[in-house]
Amino acid sequence: MFYPEPLIEGVLQRRYQRFLADIDVPDEGTVVAHVPNTGSLLGCLMPGQRARLSRSSDPARRCKFTVEQLQVGEVWVGVNTQRANALVGEALSQGWISRLADYPQRRPEVPYGRQKSRIDWLLQAPGSADCFVEVKSVTTSLGGLGRGIFPDAPSQRALKHLEELIDCVHQGSRGVLVFCVQRADIVEVCPADEIDPAYGAKLRHALAQGVEALAFNTHLSATEIRLNGQLLPIYCP
Repeated sequence: MFYPEPLIEGVLQRRYQRFLADIDVPDEGTVVAHVPNTGSLLGCLMPGQRARLSRSSDPARRCKFTVEQLQVGEVWVGVNTQRANALVGEALSQGWISRLADYPQRRPEVPYGRQKSRIDWLLQAPGSADCFVEVKSVTTSLGGLGRGIFPDAPSQRALKHLEELIDCVHQGSRGVLVFCVQRADIVEVCPADEIDPAYGAKLRHALAQGVEALAFNTHLSATEIRLNGQLLPIYCP
């Protein structure tokens, strides 16, 4: 997936009110940028680190800039969760995810479940059970172990999505959880038990009930972001 225009580089000063950040941009000064991520961005927010921003051409938009990537050590990390859904959608349309390649019909943001959630992707094929795909963006690394963790903050919403996927499986459909790791230095994903033990327990239960889990890391540059490769099976000791 190519960005509409190459990203602009700046330096992070601070994040505040969760969705805003001050970024020093050459020739622009300090700008207020939107941070499209509801999580804590644990380990990814350090004043003085390099940031990459996209610029909106919409004159009515309050924040003209959006934080797309942050540099953590030598690694660029994608922090825009909307890119994760779009990346997986692009991979589905290209048949790139082999376990999900046999569904010619793909619909985004479809209402489903008892709790009136919206699934990221509903995949359908004649004669096959529906396949419900939920995408989660992973940004946090566990030390230098090459292990990504999710979530980076307690998340009732993520718990609800697991419950909905379990219900899908019980009703005869496929329920698939795709972890889109927006960094290239991760080889496996595990639940963040110390941050959200309830999610870890629910994920293990979901896998035991037949929910499938896949994980992919990504390649990032100032011009594009793309799925890079499938990771090891989800690590749930």
